[in-house]
Amino acid sequence: MKTRAMSRSTLLAATFLPLCAVASSHREAPSIAGQPRVDGTDFYMFRSYEPGRSAYVTFIANYIPLEDPAGGPNFFNLDENAVYQINVDNDGDAVSDLSFEFTFKNTFKDLAVSAGGDKTPVPLINIGPINPAGANLNLIQTYSIALSHHGRREEIGNATLGGTTFLKPTDNIGHKSIGDYAEYASHFLYDISIPGCSMPGRVFVGQRKDGFVVNLGEVFDLVNTNPVGPRGGEPNTLTHKNVTSLALEIPIQCVTSGKDPVIGAWTTASLRTKGDWGDHEHWQQVSRLGMPLVNELVIGLPAKDKFNASEPVHDTQFLSYVTNPSLPVLLNSLFGNAAMVPGMPRNDLVAAFLTGVKGINQPLKVTPGEMLRLNTSTPPTPVAAQNDLGVLGGDLGGFPNGRRPYDDVVDITLRVAEGALCGAIGNCGAETKDPNNGLPYTDGARSAGPDAAHLQVTGAIDPTDTYLSVFPYLMTPIPGSPNGDNGVAE
Repeated sequence: MKTRAMSRSTLLAATFLPLCAVASSHREAPSIAGQPRVDGTDFYMFRSYEPGRSAYVTFIANYIPLEDPAGGPNFFNLDENAVYQINVDNDGDAVSDLSFEFTFKNTFKDLAVSAGGDKTPVPLINIGPINPAGANLNLIQTYSIALSHHGRREEIGNATLGGTTFLKPTDNIGHKSIGDYAEYASHFLYDISIPGCSMPGRVFVGQRKDGFVVNLGEVFDLVNTNPVGPRGGEPNTLTHKNVTSLALEIPIQCVTSGKDPVIGAWTTASLRTKGDWGDHEHWQQVSRLGMPLVNELVIGLPAKDKFNASEPVHDTQFLSYVTNPSLPVLLNSLFGNAAMVPGMPRNDLVAAFLTGVKGINQPLKVTPGEMLRLNTSTPPTPVAAQNDLGVLGGDLGGFPNGRRPYDDVVDITLRVAEGALCGAIGNCGAETKDPNNGLPYTDGARSAGPDAAHLQVTGAIDPTDTYLSVFPYLMTPIPGSPNGDNGVAE
């Protein structure tokens, strides 16, 4: 029995679109641009490469785009009136079989100070240094996780503290409020007990450094850069931004089904709304993200909100955006023969984004639908050997076989959109022979490395743009103070 307890959203991975919005999916549609707390920005899924954890799959769903580290006094809590989901399809039919559902609760302490004999509530979220127990913290956010599967909805247990409640660390306000944020945040990483699963998993929900890398400003200025220039020659616009992550690590045996090792997944956010008849409440899906860079640059403007409210099983309604994409045409108008227009229909993109690639990450039986797909039988690539071009770079443990933080999805999708897979996994129109589909297309921005021990710093690459080699993989968030740490001149 398929679980449809709540409306779900998935991005139609129409093509590996290269040049993205404010992250792979930041502010990508008219409606969601005004609702940052439920705006999914990036979604990752990969076999855990932390030593000793290869029997697990890590899912990371990021929300709230472009968090400025100094963005107080309220900073960036998730929405109490929303449900955030990580949905998993494990039989290829483009319908969720497992849904991990996160809901949040705010508790205000109403801290006050004595002012002229009166107890006056303070306007800030803290009145002194903060410890893991929440000392001096005016607002505490907790969350619960439920698993919807096989027609049931069951609570996930907190195996570290007991019960079913989890605590979210407050954001990285600055060094005076939280002297060692990495140590502080480590107290909010929990073991979890999963209904129907004999092995425990792990969860962390909290602020992280945004791991997405893109030359954002020049991309949106009519791609005001050289698309065949050096990788690493342009700065990463998101170097000094944070994001809020929902990170889950689940045993492979608990997310796969039968003999098929391939799973698909996507994240959605839905808001509680009033029904048309009385006060009955229901959930309206407003955000969806599977493959990166889809709703920004594949889906046409009139269909963006509709896409965010849709499900993978209904993605045939968006098929023409995949088979006849506008991006290569736009790039060709800007750069001429340096950016060719592969022939259409783009059957190569249908395979890459809607069904998975046969022999790499296509389910045994598949219904076309946009989502991130992962072959869990492919061993994880050790950190030192990871290639940020993923499968295109000969690393089968990377994008589009899932997505790791280090994978340069902008360069990969740009190359695929321009025809890198023409003739390999499908035709790009029988008449097309694109002489440039082997060019090293790039937005110029690149990560410094898969972790701090394997830096590759050249050109405009910032050495802080790297990742952890252990769960939750994204780096400690940038503090709001001192200003030198968040990109603002002191």
